[in-house]
Amino acid sequence: MLFQSAILAFCLLWTIASARNPPTVYLIRHAEKPADKKDNRLTHKGKERAQCLRSVFGAESEYNIGYIIAPTVKKHGKHGRPFKTVHPLTKDLGLRVDTHCPHKSGACVADAIRDYDGPGNILISWRHGTIPNIQWFLGSEYPLEYPKHR
Repeated sequence: MLFQSAILAFCLLWTIASARNPPTVYLIRHAEKPADKKDNRLTHKGKERAQCLRSVFGAESEYNIGYIIAPTVKKHGKHGRPFKTVHPLTKDLGLRVDTHCPHKSGACVADAIRDYDGPGNILISWRHGTIPNIQWFLGSEYPLEYPKHR
């Protein structure tokens, strides 16, 4: 009887733990970039916007960010703007940016989201052209197009 009670208690705890609500996923485009496509930096305005994310998504916010994803940064900083956009925030939250997904791989990002089982919600900083692809791999039939020049 004691053994059966222990099994029942374990099953109840496992059910409660596995019934956890899935995290909310927030998709943002990287901050402003220079007009020169070869320049991988953020503009002054882009750096200011990256700093503003600290107050929007920071520890005192309602967003409860526990995991941040940005694309792999290549040599010479290529594809680094999404990382640079969230880097100040990660320092505040004590998180690291998961950069294992290539910049065009919406499937990799969707898999990382599905595999996440930690506390808090997910913030994704990416380039505008791949955001609809990420949405599609997450199951959206009609992904929203992010305006290119916004």
